Amino acid sequence: MSASTFVTDIKTFAAIGSGVIGSGWVARALANGLDVIAWDPAPGAEEQLRKRVANAWPALEKQGLKAGASPSRLRFVATVEECVATADFIQESAPERLDLKIELHAKITAAARANVLIGSSTSGLLPSEFYAQAQHPERCVVGHPFNPVYLLPLVEVVGGVKTSPDAVAAAMQVYRDLGMKPLHVRKEIPGFIADRLLEAMWRESLHLVNDGIATTGEIDDAIRYGAGIRWSFMGSFLIYTLAGGDAGMRHFMAQFGPALKLPWTKLEAPELTDALIEGVVDGTTVQLGKHSIADLERYRDDCLLAVQAAVRATKIKHGISLDE
Repeated sequence: MSASTFVTDIKTFAAIGSGVIGSGWVARALANGLDVIAWDPAPGAEEQLRKRVANAWPALEKQGLKAGASPSRLRFVATVEECVATADFIQESAPERLDLKIELHAKITAAARANVLIGSSTSGLLPSEFYAQAQHPERCVVGHPFNPVYLLPLVEVVGGVKTSPDAVAAAMQVYRDLGMKPLHVRKEIPGFIADRLLEAMWRESLHLVNDGIATTGEIDDAIRYGAGIRWSFMGSFLIYTLAGGDAGMRHFMAQFGPALKLPWTKLEAPELTDALIEGVVDGTTVQLGKHSIADLERYRDDCLLAVQAAVRATKIKHGISLDE
């Protein structure tokens, strides 16, 4: 199939799985004025999904809704087949179990129209493996988003060995139309790009807690009051290029490269002992304080909107393209 063969003019969005990630996709699709059909076999899934969408909606209203956007355009159905039969695009967000995804995608692809793209929200499983029994696997990709899906624009797009390059291009266009920033991961690799970076920091953070060097709150402060602020608008490589002065990255590498040989990090994860788990749980309980998860989700959403708005306004001020 060519890129023009795949459906990219999306009217109906199907969501398979409605947990935190799946409900984020539902909220984003609804905010873009689409009809959404959702399925999840968990008890009480529909009620939880509608609660999550309602909790996200104030932030989406602040961000700006497309014409016709409404939570009322969400329909919850009883079977996978009913969910995908009339869909123009399908996003699967089931638990990270290879056997489950293989079985699920066999059902999804058997019931969906042959030219409908299918994305999986997996955070690290490889598409060549879990699309093994899929029908028309040339239209199947990974579309790995970040929480909260309805606000954060990044989505990593990965094809399997049977995925058509045209399907990758078409899926990236669909995600762009949903207001996202698609990043094509050119090779299948566990964890893709962003999660491999996050995992390295997570392992180091657990060592710092395990060794009694810092609490969970202190580690979060080290990020949110330091590098985290600059990461939000410039990433790592460009920041380090500036740190090299007028000579740029070459000088930075010459000056700070030798430090890479110093024993600053422990990339092998510590053993998750009961003591470490309790230390992390106790620390984050202190951080939560009297606030509920829903309270902090709304706080997080407002902060994300404020940071992204500030970065956009500053790019315009400096004549920098909004796509850069």
